[in-house]
Amino acid sequence: MEITELLRETKYEYELIQHDKPILTREDGSSYFGIDVGQTAPTLILKTDKGFFGMIISGSREKIDFEKIAILLNCKKVKLARPSEVQKVTGYSVGSVALIGFNLPCLIDKRLLDFDFIYGGTGKSTCTLKISPHSILELNQIIAFID
Repeated sequence: MEITELLRETKYEYELIQHDKPILTREDGSSYFGIDVGQTAPTLILKTDKGFFGMIISGSREKIDFEKIAILLNCKKVKLARPSEVQKVTGYSVGSVALIGFNLPCLIDKRLLDFDFIYGGTGKSTCTLKISPHSILELNQIIAFID
């Protein structure tokens, strides 16, 4: 399902923001939108011994604890998926994975819920989704929260 179709189904407020230059880092997003770096919400794809998972994290998180995530998911091994794997399982390129509609079980960073709006991918590097973090809970298959 297209991201715009999913967005039409939500009761939450959102905005699709077009921009000329790709925004590929949390620093780029924070600077461009004039927001707290914690409001940037990159979607990462994890590869585990149980398959692939999505993980939406706050840009304020300096480091990902893969051991804790492995325990949370009850997996032996967790690592970031390779760019070719990300493309294959989501249809998106690394750096442009959408916040919603990537059809994988997903973990979400609790820090994001502290904000009225978060900013993340749409599948296009020159378009950003501004949306309530609570809509992410509704529009994704959330299986766990990261503290």
